[in-house]
Amino acid sequence: MAYTALPNSFRRDILARRRLIGCWSSLTSHITTEILGQAGFDWILLDCEHAPNDLTTLIPQLMALKDSRSAPVVRPPANDPVLIKRLLDIGFVNLLLPFIESAAAAQRAVAATRYPPLGIRGVSNAQRCNRYGAHAEYAQQIHEHLCVLLQIESRAGIDALDEILQVPGVDGIFIGPADLSAALGHFGDPGHREVQAAIADIHARSHAAGKAVGILTVVEADARRYIEQGFEFVAVGTDQALFRSATQGLRERFPSDGPME
Repeated sequence: MAYTALPNSFRRDILARRRLIGCWSSLTSHITTEILGQAGFDWILLDCEHAPNDLTTLIPQLMALKDSRSAPVVRPPANDPVLIKRLLDIGFVNLLLPFIESAAAAQRAVAATRYPPLGIRGVSNAQRCNRYGAHAEYAQQIHEHLCVLLQIESRAGIDALDEILQVPGVDGIFIGPADLSAALGHFGDPGHREVQAAIADIHARSHAAGKAVGILTVVEADARRYIEQGFEFVAVGTDQALFRSATQGLRERFPSDGPME
C-alpha cells in the first residue's frame, strides 16, 4: 500500500517503533527516485543538506513516489523555519532536521511545523500540501500527521540529548555517523570504538525515552548489525553510492586496450 500524506502511516510506524528499511537519495532526479520507490523501500530520504535539491527538483520526486509504498522523508539544509515552511507547503509531512544541539533547537524545529497558536508556521490556503485549497480540513488535521525526526551528530547534541528527548512533538532520533565521528575526533572512521560507544549511548537513551532511532550506513555488515542492535529506521544505502559502485564495477569488468600510441 502506498504511503499517503494523510493519514501518515510512516509516522504511525515510527511511533510504534516498527522496523523500517530506507534508502538515501541524493541524485536529485525524479527518475532515479521513482526507481528507488519501485524497489519497495519503506522510506526514502530526499536530501537537501548535502545534495543540490531544491523545491523544483523535490516536487517531481514527490510525484514520482505518490504511488509507491516508500514514504518520502526530506532533510532540509538547516533547521530553518522558512525552509521548513516551504517544504511543508509542497507536501512533505516527514522531516529530518539536521544538527540539533539543544532542547531550544528541538523546540524551534517542532514549532516550525505547527500553525499558530501551537507554532510559527506561516499560513497559505492554496498550496500543494492542501491540494491547492481543495482539502479544506488540512490545517485542522495536519498536526497529528507530521513526523519530526531530529539528527544528533555533535558532542553538544549528545550532551543535550536527554532534554531534547523531552520536547513535545519529537517523534524520533537519527544518528549521523559521519559528522559524529568527525566531532569526536575520528574523521572518516565511524567504526571507531569511541564513535560506536557514542552511537550505542544515543540509542539506549532514546529508547529509554520511548523514541525510535535511525541511522545511515552504506556498509551492509554495519546495516545488519544496527538492525540487530534494535535500530528502527535504517537507511541501508544511497542512490549515489549504488550508482557509482555499479558503473565502476561494470567498467572494470570490460577493460579496454588502453590509449592509442
